[in-house]
Amino acid sequence: MEEIGSTKMFDGYNKRYKHCSETLGCSMTFTIYFPPSASSSQKSPVLYWLSGLTCTDENFIIKAGAQRAASTHGIALVAPDTSPRGLNVEGEADSYDFGVGAGFYLNATQEKWKNWRMYDYVVKELPKLLSDNFSQLDTTNASISGHSMGGHGALTIYLKNLDKYKSVSAFAPVANPINCPWGQKAFTNYLGDNKAAWEEYDATCLISKFHNLSATILIDQGESDNFYPDQLLARNFEEACKKVKAPLLLRFQPGYDHSFYFIATFIEDHISHHAQALKL
Repeated sequence: MEEIGSTKMFDGYNKRYKHCSETLGCSMTFTIYFPPSASSSQKSPVLYWLSGLTCTDENFIIKAGAQRAASTHGIALVAPDTSPRGLNVEGEADSYDFGVGAGFYLNATQEKWKNWRMYDYVVKELPKLLSDNFSQLDTTNASISGHSMGGHGALTIYLKNLDKYKSVSAFAPVANPINCPWGQKAFTNYLGDNKAAWEEYDATCLISKFHNLSATILIDQGESDNFYPDQLLARNFEEACKKVKAPLLLRFQPGYDHSFYFIATFIEDHISHHAQALKL
């Protein structure tokens, strides 16, 4: 593993790393914000951030302004990339919503896309890599968040791994992908036509099975988000939560769109939400 970037911010450091991923079969980058309190004697809990379509590990770190609150609360931010890169699979870069930059945080079962295993990368390989290499991180005390496709990833990974994460939040998540164009395109290509396999990566389906939650799910959705009516479907997830009495705080924010301006406005609320669950 190689450190390829370091910048000081709010007395902590953004550090970017490159490593060879066994899970994905390619070189991957990720960025960590280490708060100033992070040390081997005072380990920092971890908040994973999963980004949306077209993003890399850098978008959130550069644009969201999350480091101020992370520094205050003593939380390390970990931002992985959104897909494998450099594999040169035919068609991988033909569209913004599939392939490179669009891993959808699942394990693909179709042979052509066999390297697209972002679920295992986020849930298994990355936490072990962090634990093995950074003594100042407490990877056993972790939460997860994300935006859009990454909000989908955060919700589904959390629900399927309630023993690994203390809390979850999301900005404008793709909350019911089996019923939206983005999800249907990705799932058809990555998972084939088996709709039961699709449901394993759909938060609205999963909440009926995994709803013994220790923390309220926090979701913010902009009311002026152009993707909200057709792609994001937060109301479907809300109805599914109501059926099983799963704790959900779904906040519709008037005038806000799908951008990082929206995320930057409410990111402090989300980090405070996770800090409470992480008992800081």
